[in-house]
Amino acid sequence: MTRSGAALRDNRLMTPPAPITPLSLRSPLLRGSALCLTLILLWDFSGFDLWMAQLFGSPQGFSQTNSWLWAGLLHDDLRPYPWLLEIALIIAVWWPLGSLRLISRARRAQFALTTLLALLLVSSIKMHSSTSCPWDLEQFGGVAHHVSHWTWGVKDGGSGGCFPAGHASAGFAFLGGFFALRHGTPSSAKRWLIGAMMAGLILGLAQQIRGAHYMSHTLWTAWFCWSAAAAVDAVFSLWIAKRQRSQKT
Repeated sequence: MTRSGAALRDNRLMTPPAPITPLSLRSPLLRGSALCLTLILLWDFSGFDLWMAQLFGSPQGFSQTNSWLWAGLLHDDLRPYPWLLEIALIIAVWWPLGSLRLISRARRAQFALTTLLALLLVSSIKMHSSTSCPWDLEQFGGVAHHVSHWTWGVKDGGSGGCFPAGHASAGFAFLGGFFALRHGTPSSAKRWLIGAMMAGLILGLAQQIRGAHYMSHTLWTAWFCWSAAAAVDAVFSLWIAKRQRSQKT
């Protein structure tokens, strides 16, 4: 590496992080989050879930349920990778690589913790959900009848445990990278945001095609993961700001 390149790298590493402030009511991030929530609610009450499921299913079921692409490559084969990446994030708290070197250890810990909490949050909600998957519906060859996932305690006659979309969380859980990285390297934060959103949507679409989930399940998984990341970011920001104030006194 040339002397100028080394100097540039050192300057980037020494660049002070962005001001640490919790989200305010006027924050574009908060307003964008509220807009997305509104759109998800509109989708939820539109009836488009069943319409979209009918694009891939028939009274004989879903032809792609056991497809090598949707069920194999984009489902079974990908199962271990989110947890391997989570382990890598935990290790990176002490031994960071790439853009993670441009944020503090506290922010790296925030990233690792947020991802773990998002994965556990979605899994916990699924465990207590009475909503069955599209392939369980009578109109697709199953035994269940359609009941909104917000109708708590009402059984639909199927196996349940299908809300929200667990597999999509393998992508959406890493939205926490956007919140952690934005405090030190906004450009990397944007790239991480795009990557996590694309991964989650692709994995959610794969499950939609198989008949394993409705589109609303995927959208709500994205919202739960985003909300968890925002909440953890607010807590860490307040804690870091308090620690910085105490060090100045």
